[in-house]
This record gives sequence, structure tokens and C-alpha cells, in this order.
Amino acid sequence: MSESLSILLTNDDGIDSVGFRALYDAFEEFADVTAVAPAEDQSAVGRQMSKDVDVSRHELGYAIHGTPADCTIVGLEALCPDVDLVVAGCNKGANLGAYVLGRSGTVSAAVEAAFFDVPSIAVSLYVPNGGDASWHEKATDPEDYRNATNAATYLAKHALGAGVFEQAEYLNVNAPMPAGDGSPAPLEVTTPSTLYDMTARRDEENGQVTLHDGVWDRMRENDLPDPEGTDRRAVVEGRVSVSPLTAPHTTEHHESLDALAETYLDSV
Repeated sequence: MSESLSILLTNDDGIDSVGFRALYDAFEEFADVTAVAPAEDQSAVGRQMSKDVDVSRHELGYAIHGTPADCTIVGLEALCPDVDLVVAGCNKGANLGAYVLGRSGTVSAAVEAAFFDVPSIAVSLYVPNGGDASWHEKATDPEDYRNATNAATYLAKHALGAGVFEQAEYLNVNAPMPAGDGSPAPLEVTTPSTLYDMTARRDEENGQVTLHDGVWDRMRENDLPDPEGTDRRAVVEGRVSVSPLTAPHTTEHHESLDALAETYLDSV
């Protein structure tokens, strides 16, 4: 194991998930890896954080009884403060599209690192639905994560030295499952898709409202209007998507808002 690169590895599926172990084993071949991950599944909690968390020793490092954001903070502040890189994943299920970024615990762990000025990579695996088995029953073998681990380790080895994080604060990586012929998926630099297809339907009889994300249906039916260069288009077509991003929220100069601020006291 080389001491030249140190990595804090976290996720949101939990420290015992298959995808986490696949990444841990891949990184351990060339880096000093400290696992600081949720003790239990913390999917889709966003940047939610706790006031106090219990820390348990685990064969891979530390199990945190809290959220992915907790893990990043606890790791960088208390357990391994001098790491070169934070990696979150590998999530079972893609984190694609601009509207998903704030919901994902995997992405949120990477975003949290940006506020510590530590480069980070969020890594997720696109698991198609349909066929004889649901996506929950797929991706149960570390080998299913090969495209994700290949891309993540390549970027960890080269992105820092190439100056990638001088322009981006974190990378959102989404990989397809391996092709039938075993060939590796190519890598494409992308932007998050802006496609949004959330619906809410109310049952008048019981008053319950059902929320549904129609994007996943459209992915299964290959009915996507996403243009070339977007993360979702790349992954559905079998490529690894890498989106270079900055931590929210960016601020731009708005002359119209300046004008409103100047006249505020005259109106109250």
C-alpha cells in the first residue's frame, strides 16, 4: 500500500454494502484508505446531519451511526483530517440529473468535503430496471461494479495531478453495469441533465398523495430527450459519466436585484 495518496472512503448505502467493499478493495491496492461510513443504509438523506453520533470500530475502519454528511465531517475533523481525497460510493443506483444532486446522500458526502477544501468524488452505479428481476435484486457481486471502480481509481490517481480540482470542487461519477462482452465502458465528461418529471397524484378516497419520478420509467423505455453531453444520456448509452461540479450554491451578480435593494427603504 502506498502512502502517497490518502483517501477517506464513505457512502450512503452503509459500510457493509457490496458497492462500498468493491471501492475499498480497489483503492486499497494503491492508496491509504480510511473507511468512515454509515453503520446502516442512509440513502436519499441529502446533507442531513446530526448533533451527536456514535462511532464504532469496523474491520474496514469506522462505522458512524449517522448520515453521510456526518461521516465526512467526523472523518475530516476527528478521524483522518489530513487525507488528500474524499470518495463517496459506490452507490447502488445512479445519481443522475441536476434535481437529484441535493437529495443523494452519496453526492452530499462529496459536497460536504468541498466546504473543507478537500477534493472529492461521488461514485454511483446505474442499475437498469426491468426484466425478470428488479434493480434491487441486481448488482450483488463486486464484479458488477467494475466500470465504477475502474473510473474511480483512474480519477483518484490522475485528477489531482492534472489540475482537475483547480476548476471543479467535486466530480459526480455514474457508471453503467459491465457489458455482456466484458469490455470496459468509455469515460465521458458530462453536465447534469435538466430533465424533471416528478408528479404527485392524490387519491380522493383516502387523501393520500403519491409522488412518482417518471424519469426512471423513461430510462427503462429508452424515451429520453436528454441531449448528447448530459450525464443520463451517457450512462444509458453505456458510458461512464463524469460531471465536474462546484458545491452549492453559486452566487452571481444581479443588477436587477441591486436595484431592488437600493429602493427597499423607500418602500417600507
